[in-house]
Amino acid sequence: MVRRPVALGPFALASGLAVVHYRRVSSGDLGQAGDRRVFRQIHPYRGAELDMSRWPATVPAVAHILAEGLDFAAGVTVLAGENGSGKSTLVEVIAEACGLNPQGGSAKARFQTRDSEPGIGGHLWAERGPGYPTWMYFLRADTMHGLYTYLEENPGRRPDRFHELSHGEGFLEILRTRINQPGFYLMDEPDAPLSFVSSLSLVALLHDLGAAGGQVIVATHSPVIAAVPDARILELGPWGIRPSQWQELELVAAWRQFLGQPQTFLRRLLE
Repeated sequence: MVRRPVALGPFALASGLAVVHYRRVSSGDLGQAGDRRVFRQIHPYRGAELDMSRWPATVPAVAHILAEGLDFAAGVTVLAGENGSGKSTLVEVIAEACGLNPQGGSAKARFQTRDSEPGIGGHLWAERGPGYPTWMYFLRADTMHGLYTYLEENPGRRPDRFHELSHGEGFLEILRTRINQPGFYLMDEPDAPLSFVSSLSLVALLHDLGAAGGQVIVATHSPVIAAVPDARILELGPWGIRPSQWQELELVAAWRQFLGQPQTFLRRLLE
């Protein structure tokens, strides 16, 4: 049984699973009941001129929001899909529109390794909801090395030594120290450096963040992360964006097929 995080503190082992601890938030800290979304939707400005024949508009998921916009749900939203489905590009577009550094970090982070982002955030409007984010953070797996360097060179109350940790340990430290209170969070493949056990702990953290009033959008191709209880699931692919259920996801079907008969699966693949 995985115990839920119950208090602010270091990592602990609960029933053999590493669990990220963060401060529980009472209902009194969340303001009035009802809609607590930080952002309600994203859509293009009227009259915004974009070349739909060029990237990133050629990505079906991006073309979808440029044509129809995208409603943001409260709690946790999972963007699921294969490599190349547009998950990362879509999350970067959302980061740009919501005022976050598209290369990762908090809203105040100012670091950049190589300019490779979509760059269309200025053409989009992120409509605010009634919730006010005390904290916003973009956790982007492929720029973590640059983020570690930025955080070490611009320390807060205590210095960080992320580069002295393993890749997985550094990622877990970011979760422990930066993803630990209700707010608005974007995450692009946060499971990338995590083991199966640590991924289960991340599922518990995501669920509790949503239950405590946080708003989280997480892109993944992990069936484990996609299984966050009560999460809204959007599947990305050639069709653009469509709502889905966990058991209907193509990635879940593929993993079931492989784990059920790995030798048969591999034999067909290698033939």
